[in-house]
Amino acid sequence: MSKPKAGILYNDAKPAAKRSSETLSRWFQEQGWEVCVAPNWGGILGYAKPDSPVCLTKVDSLAPAGFDESMKFAVVLGGDGTVLAAARQLAPKGIPLLAVNTGHLGFLTETYLTHLEEAAKAAIAGEYILDRRSMLLVQAYRGNELRWEVLSLNEMVLHREPLTSMCHFEVTIGDHSPLDVAADGIILATPTGSTAYALSAGGPVITPGLPVLQLIPICPHSMASRALVFPDSEEVWISPASPQPLVLVADGNAGCYILPEDQIRVVRAPYCTDLIRLRRPEFFRVMREKLGWGLTYASKPTSVELP
Repeated sequence: MSKPKAGILYNDAKPAAKRSSETLSRWFQEQGWEVCVAPNWGGILGYAKPDSPVCLTKVDSLAPAGFDESMKFAVVLGGDGTVLAAARQLAPKGIPLLAVNTGHLGFLTETYLTHLEEAAKAAIAGEYILDRRSMLLVQAYRGNELRWEVLSLNEMVLHREPLTSMCHFEVTIGDHSPLDVAADGIILATPTGSTAYALSAGGPVITPGLPVLQLIPICPHSMASRALVFPDSEEVWISPASPQPLVLVADGNAGCYILPEDQIRVVRAPYCTDLIRLRRPEFFRVMREKLGWGLTYASKPTSVELP
C-alpha cells in the first residue's frame, strides 16, 4: 500500500520559510507520509521583453516534479504572493493549499508559523473545509497564434508603460457592444482579487463564491467610466487602441508585453484554487482583521471629553 503524499512549496527568498519547510518535511516523514518539497519560483513566470520572442508555457505544465493528482494537499510557506504563485502551479492538478503566513498581510493565508504543526495535524486528519476560488485564464494572441497564457487567482492588469500617454482599450464582453475605455490601464478581477489591486483602484468588494468578474479602469479619463460587474460566464476580449506597447501583468508576478496588433482573451479558468480552512470560512472576519473593515464601536478609539 502506497504512502499518502503531501507537498511543501516555500518562498526561497524568506529564510524562515525555507527552515520551516525542512522541519515540516521531516515531520511528515515521521508520520509515515511521502513528501515533495520545492521552492515556489516555478509559478513566477517573469516578464517577456518587447524585442524577444514570447516563450509560451502552458498553464497545466507548471507543477514541480512529484506534485500530481495523488497528492492530498500542499503546504504553502510564504505570503500572499507565494500563495498566488502556488495556485498557478497546482490548480490544474486539483491540489488543495494550506497557506501558512511568513509574510506581512497574509490575506489569503490560513494560519501562522507558530501554529504550523497544529495545522499540519489537522490537515493529515482531514479536519478542514475547502474554500473554492475561481480563477482567470488569460491568453495573448497575435492573429490566430497563441503567444502567451497564464492562470490568475486575483487579477490581470493591462496598462501603459511609464513615460507614455493615456491609452485607449476596446473591450468586448460576451455578445454585448464593445466598450471604449480611455485610461492608464484596466483591471479584470475575480471575487478573490476584489480585495487586492481592484480595491485600491476603487472597485467594489465581492464576496468569494459569487460567479462574477469585475472590470475596473485605472485613472479613467471620464467621470462616467467606473467599475463594471458581470457574469463570469462571459468571454472577454481586449484590444489595444493605442500605438504604444502595453504591459500585461497577472497577479503581480507574471507578465508580457502587448503590441497594438495583439488581442487579449480572458475567460473563467477550467481550474479552481482550493484553499484549506481549519475553521468555517468567514469572509467578513478576515476583512475586519486584515483590512480593518466594519470595526465595532468598541474597537474604535474612545472619544476625549472636552472640559
